[in-house]
Amino acid sequence: MEKIAFQKIYTKISKITKATCSLIAENAGYEELALIHKRLAQVVKIIDKEVTLQVFAGTEGIPTNAEVIFLGRPPSLRIGPDLEGRFLNAYGDPIDGGPELTGIETEIGGPSVNPVRREQPSQLIATGISGIDLNNTLVTGQKIPFFADPDQPYNQIMAMLALRTQADKIILGGMGLSHDDYLFFKNTFENAGALERIIAFINTTEDPPVERLMVPDMALTAAEYYATKFNQKVMVLLTDMTLYADVLSIVSNRMEQIPSKDSMPGSLYSDLAKIYEKAVQFPDGGSITIIAVTTLSGGDITHAIPDNTGYITEGQLFLRRDTDVGKVVIDPFRSLSRLKQLVIGKQTREDHSQVMNTAIRLFADAANAKTKQENGFDLTEYDDRTLRFAFDYTEKLLAIDENLAINDMLDTGWELFAAHFSKSEVGIRENLLEKYWPNGKENEKVNINTESDS
Repeated sequence: MEKIAFQKIYTKISKITKATCSLIAENAGYEELALIHKRLAQVVKIIDKEVTLQVFAGTEGIPTNAEVIFLGRPPSLRIGPDLEGRFLNAYGDPIDGGPELTGIETEIGGPSVNPVRREQPSQLIATGISGIDLNNTLVTGQKIPFFADPDQPYNQIMAMLALRTQADKIILGGMGLSHDDYLFFKNTFENAGALERIIAFINTTEDPPVERLMVPDMALTAAEYYATKFNQKVMVLLTDMTLYADVLSIVSNRMEQIPSKDSMPGSLYSDLAKIYEKAVQFPDGGSITIIAVTTLSGGDITHAIPDNTGYITEGQLFLRRDTDVGKVVIDPFRSLSRLKQLVIGKQTREDHSQVMNTAIRLFADAANAKTKQENGFDLTEYDDRTLRFAFDYTEKLLAIDENLAINDMLDTGWELFAAHFSKSEVGIRENLLEKYWPNGKENEKVNINTESDS
């Protein structure tokens, strides 16, 4: 690498660990980049004049007299028109065989948006997935995680969101992806002809794990560019935040910091919050919405990573495999979007909340009937109908492979109500029943309120 004026060069390293090197240096800046033995590193700690640098590729083979060159700048991304449709690594360099980026050098990892520049999220962002749009509707500027077991197809769902979500730009941050997962995303986007609105930053298992720490900042820097300069609606998809946090733990331990709960660093909450708090709705219309995968270990929701995530984000989406229909669904009982009331019935149809609540109530009745069945109790005729409804509801609305517009989801809900219940059983307001109940489908034979008073 060519040496330029004002670069600071040192040749005496005082301490080397598996991930870091320490030395005495003048005027180094926090998060400043450096080259150690021609390997990229970043300043992570400064105590007086002792500077500790995190070496992304690891420190194996670095001698104590290795040349250390401080570059005088933090990590950056070249942002411009040629960013769109590209697959890049954690440094923002192309991995798709395309040309080098030529845009403006932009520092990554800046602060969250000033609260006075924020607007309350109030715009619907539709994903085409019923388990989200019908039951857990999202708004622009929201931050929400997918909680999933490692064996669930969460990356396939991220790809679905990238293709279906009604947004101007989709920015994918992939951390610790297998090479097959990387190719899956690349081929899926190319085959769908959707590359023009997608940008991906990818760290695979073949890359140094520490590089994962730059992926969210790269993705969010690009998101901020499109949301602020062009007032675009941007969706950022991050997968997998557990692998991101695992690297935080590794680096923390190698820097001999005292671990907190579950061997995580004491700074875990702040480390996660600085990412999620980049979600924002701007007054001029641009927005950044964040959906991130957090994989669970043995379904443990109390682990430090999902536990801290839950405090920061505005709800959660749970994935589970439904054994009755054999499909992955978004669990209606454990999932929650805390901001859905801002758009339900305001930017969606007037019957949205009634259909959503009625479907969940009837689904809960089916769960009770299933418990009775499993414990050997006799089922009533109503119990049987709730079980049939639950099967159809799961297959046609909860399963992630269904791709419907919100009005079609609501119409499907009405059709399922009419197929299995009477008007009086669903308990929906009369004016909505008259307007939306499917014509000719009043099921009088199941109306439990038609007995005479004699």
